[in-house]
Amino acid sequence: MNLKVAAVHRGGATEPIVFLHGFGTSKEDYTDITQRHEFTERAFLAFDLPGCGATECADLRAIDVPFLVDTTRAVLDRAGIGRYHVVGHSLGGLTALLLAHREPGRVLSFVNIKGTLAPEDCAPTRQLLSQQEPGDLFHRFVEGIRHSQGYSSGLYSANLPYKLRPGAVPGILRSVVELADHGELLTKFLALPIPKMYLYGEECASLSYLPLLDANGVELAEIPHSGHLPMYSNPVATWKRIAGFYAGDLSQRIPAARRW
Repeated sequence: MNLKVAAVHRGGATEPIVFLHGFGTSKEDYTDITQRHEFTERAFLAFDLPGCGATECADLRAIDVPFLVDTTRAVLDRAGIGRYHVVGHSLGGLTALLLAHREPGRVLSFVNIKGTLAPEDCAPTRQLLSQQEPGDLFHRFVEGIRHSQGYSSGLYSANLPYKLRPGAVPGILRSVVELADHGELLTKFLALPIPKMYLYGEECASLSYLPLLDANGVELAEIPHSGHLPMYSNPVATWKRIAGFYAGDLSQRIPAARRW
């Protein structure tokens, strides 16, 4: 397939942090890493997933989550990245989880920013896909976000026409719901033998699986004054928690034996 990936990166002596953005956002979500003194020496890579941002994909209908996983692996190989830390938001968190499950030896740590882990994460998307209303799925998705009351929903919906290709929407959304319902994502996440953080906005504090994550050694990071998009609503607190996760010796934070 004809694919041209848009990326930003910085080299360094340490294993890089690979940033994967969410559905309808872009690599620019993470470029403030260059302004954060805590990450001065950190190598990093961020790129636009197919269907989003400035990445060009000839066949948008072919894009689903497994395709994003394969693309991410190809980008890492092309960049010469062996082992890496990963930070993934929403769709990027799901992509990172499946890639880490496939190649656990390459991933050193995982900051999961409200990535899909259970069917409850996809309730609005599942409802949207089941609706038999006029108008294309992309338009209905944008309008639904625009009228929602969550933190940063206005900013997010205003960016969607510029950062998300309409042709990629059906395949990605159906794939996410299928994986949430049948992909055993929570089990996969808990099984990863690496330091893990699950970062989420206060609007998401009622997620039923948070106590299970906590009981199994996952560091929980609740960001105040934010929801599904903490890097938009409260970027200072979000970067502070991510920086804190990477401070010190991560090898001392490998989760204990599983308890579920």
